Amino acid sequence: MASELKSSSSSTSGTVEKARIERIDNVDADVEGSVGPGINPQVYNAHIDTSGVDEKKLLRKLDWWLVPWLSFLYLLSFLDRTSIGNAKLYGMEADLHITDNQYNIALTIFFFSYSIFEVPSNVFLKRLRPSIWLSFLMLLWGVMMTVQGLVHNYGGLLGMRWMLGLFEAGLFPGVNYYLSCWYKRSEFGLRAAVFFSAATVSGAFGGLLAAAISNMGGIGGKPAWAWIFILEGLATVLAGAASFFIIQDFPDTAKFLTEEERTVVIRRLQEDDQFSAAGEHLKMKYIWQSLLDWKTWICMLLYMGSDGPLYAFSLFLPSIINQVRFTATPANLLTVPVYTLACIVTCVVGFYADRYGQRGIINIVFSCIGAAGYIILIASRNAALSYVGVYLAACGIYPNIPNTIAWVSNNVEGSYKRSVTLAMVISFGNINGAVSSNVYRGRDKPWYTLGHGIVLMYIGIAIISAAAYRWLLKRENDRRERGERDEVIVGVNDDRKDLETKNGKFESMAEAKREKGDAWSGYRYTL
Repeated sequence: MASELKSSSSSTSGTVEKARIERIDNVDADVEGSVGPGINPQVYNAHIDTSGVDEKKLLRKLDWWLVPWLSFLYLLSFLDRTSIGNAKLYGMEADLHITDNQYNIALTIFFFSYSIFEVPSNVFLKRLRPSIWLSFLMLLWGVMMTVQGLVHNYGGLLGMRWMLGLFEAGLFPGVNYYLSCWYKRSEFGLRAAVFFSAATVSGAFGGLLAAAISNMGGIGGKPAWAWIFILEGLATVLAGAASFFIIQDFPDTAKFLTEEERTVVIRRLQEDDQFSAAGEHLKMKYIWQSLLDWKTWICMLLYMGSDGPLYAFSLFLPSIINQVRFTATPANLLTVPVYTLACIVTCVVGFYADRYGQRGIINIVFSCIGAAGYIILIASRNAALSYVGVYLAACGIYPNIPNTIAWVSNNVEGSYKRSVTLAMVISFGNINGAVSSNVYRGRDKPWYTLGHGIVLMYIGIAIISAAAYRWLLKRENDRRERGERDEVIVGVNDDRKDLETKNGKFESMAEAKREKGDAWSGYRYTL
């Protein structure tokens, strides 16, 4: 129990409080019974000897098996959804006879299907095998992406964008939830940052790829913009087919681990206050716990403030650069160093956030950096200065996405509850892509003052939400330190009727952990 408290970012309680909790744990062992001499019944796979497992080597093994391929899949995902911004520069609007408003609607419709399907997808992911569900989704969205290059009119483009959003919806919330089932809270942020940095790499790679593919214009009677969709879609189809054999399932069934290694993975999570790591059966109450948790709703605002700017930035960066006196191919190429810097900053921030905590402070600081970039974009009437503002905006927006995801995940216990909470938060953030898809209007060229102003408003929401969330978490941690959230445990403090009324009565501390999740009195929130 002491090790559980050490894993949280807040300070641990005093000696008296530690003694109280240790005494309750000892009572738990008596209540639960014994499975053998010297064996703790609360330890997962208590009969397995894990002394021969090197934890550092095991962590590296997890990293190599999980993170690189999943990051590659997200690179393809982000490339597929944003390549329409590159295609626009190569005559897509003229060939399909669509107006600037119709183009914005095509961007918008993606986010409706994308947002609607995220919560059910995460529930399916938990119920089914990740190797099957994620691969199936990817295969289908690759087909939709390929067909997008074969459309001949506005209606066809709308239909393919809707279907693309439907099948892409499960990847980002699904992978973030999936990774949270493998790593401790103090390790998850860096992995989430590396995974998300694929979005920045896709931004850089997308510009280079679009510039290269544009040379295929006219081959097979297809224009350059159609070849961008077709070739990128076929690459996704191949990756989806390979994923059936590469993606691993959850820790308790992963085939690339030995029984001893699986045991260590799950024990590490349980020591980190992730009590449900050994398995959890779906119950509607877990979903209701997520829906009724105040943290879910404030985090939806927090993520909205980061995700709205992300989509506005990624969808319109080529056009923004294009409109400040750079033609199509140079505009695409000039996005590369912007995304490269954002990738580096995202990974560095993820590393330091895991090591030192204080995710709330980090969120606020980088939101301010992003705000500075957009203030420059609003005020500037000089192409070079605007290009500098784009760098600041990228460095302020991109690190906050994985940091926010990690912060949300760090503060939700319960396997199903966490899957639903993450999906709700990400879904609400993504629906704002429908707004940010329409803020850069053709008539606002070349400086897009209105669009930049709306993005700046989103960043302001992120700053306010982060400050409020951190303050509320600290207040709750302080209440738990003072014992205001203590439960009544049979045989320990049965006389505390006041606590029973407010916080519940349980047969053992293990039962309290299972039933209350992150509402348990010994759980400390990450600030």
